[in-house]
Formats: sequence, structure tokens, C-alpha cells
Amino acid sequence: MKILVAVKRVVDYNVKVRVKSDQTGVETANLKMSMNPFDEIALEEAVRLKEKGLATEVIAVSCGVAQCQETLRTAMAIGADRAILVETSTELEPLGVAKILKALVDKEQPSLIILGKQAIDDDCNQTGQMLAALIGCAQATFASKVELMPAQVKVTREVDGGLETLSLTLPAVITTDLRLNEPRFVTLPNIMKAKKKQLDTLTPESLGVDVTPRIKMLKVCDPPTRSAGVKVADVAALMDKLKNEAKVIQ
Repeated sequence: MKILVAVKRVVDYNVKVRVKSDQTGVETANLKMSMNPFDEIALEEAVRLKEKGLATEVIAVSCGVAQCQETLRTAMAIGADRAILVETSTELEPLGVAKILKALVDKEQPSLIILGKQAIDDDCNQTGQMLAALIGCAQATFASKVELMPAQVKVTREVDGGLETLSLTLPAVITTDLRLNEPRFVTLPNIMKAKKKQLDTLTPESLGVDVTPRIKMLKVCDPPTRSAGVKVADVAALMDKLKNEAKVIQ
């Protein structure tokens, strides 16, 4: 059984991002980049399933610029058997990524596709759902527990009313939440071993996928600066300010 895991290269979650002076996006030059945390959880789950003997191969996939090879090497150090980079300089949207992954699913025929529920840069939370729709297979989002069986997978997910357990027929798409697991620490020996693992490079064109952007980013700006809070003497003064200054009550 093959498991395909999609990983994205993003600005490290510890880095404070800044908006570019021309407001065309956020500054990424000379910043530390790393694997999207939700994707790291997805990869950890796939590796654990393989270690349990429930999967035979874990394939890591990334879409983007050539530097994504670093993210894929990290993925192989964590435990992926091989990696595929779909290299493009085009700004990818969730639908474009889903189309690329659909083409790779047709090529590799994995039984399970695992993704992080969202990326921490754009927070779209769309790729997994779009991929399942394109493939025409079952999906389970925000997974907090995964139990893999020969022909199906049980996924426990957190909903407003508590926990919901779904039984999916394979092949299936799963997106992972924070509580699913805690990713392992990558050791130096595994980093060295990852350098010898297979990493294939493709392009969207070679897969027959059109990734032309459909959305135009007009402007990115910082959130408005919040004014400092004030203390009031009593409830009457608070009500007066809410009514006459903030105008949130009548």
C-alpha cells in the first residue's frame, strides 16, 4: 500500500512576517523557511503507519520553486521513502495544487493521500477537499485519529458537538489536525541518509496540468493598529463611552 503525502515550503512559524513596501505580498527574502507544520503532522502519521506494517511506501510531494527540494529532503529524513518535486515558479493556488496532486495520484496509484488541513501562509484549507473532488474518492478532514485497515480507514475528527468517526473506503483523502500526533525530531544520521534517497523533478506541463492563476492579489496590508485601552471610573462612564464614543450600543 502506497501513501502519498503533500508537503509545502512556508516561512517558519517562529518568524514574524512583514508586508512588502509595495503591498504586493509578504517579505520572504532571507527568511527561514520550513515545512508547513500541518503537513509535518501528515507525514509523521504516514511514517507511523508504515512502521506498523500497514503501508509499504511513503511518497512525499511538493509543488513550487527549486528550493522545495530542501523541504523534501527533510521529509525523507523524517521517514519518506522517496520524493517528487513538481517545479514551477508560478504562484500556485489550491486548485492548481489539487490538479497537480490528481495527476500524481493517477500516476502513482496510492491507496491513501494525506495532507495538512491548511498551510500557515495562506490559510486556505481547500487543497484536500478539492483533490478528493477531482479524484472522486472519500475524504475526511481535521483528523485527530487514523486507523488504517486493508480496504478502509477509520478517521476520528473533532466537531463542535464532540468527536465524529468516519469509515472511508480506500482510496481516500485525509487532512490532518494538530492533535493527531507530535512529529519526531529529525536526527543527523537520517538527514545524511535522506541525501541518498530518490528525488524526482517534474513540471506541471509534463503532467498536463494548467496552473495559470485564477485569482489576482490586489493588495496585502498590515492590520490596523489598535488604540490603547483606557480605564473608566464606573459603570456609568463605561456605558457613556460605549454609547457616545464607540457607538456600539444605543
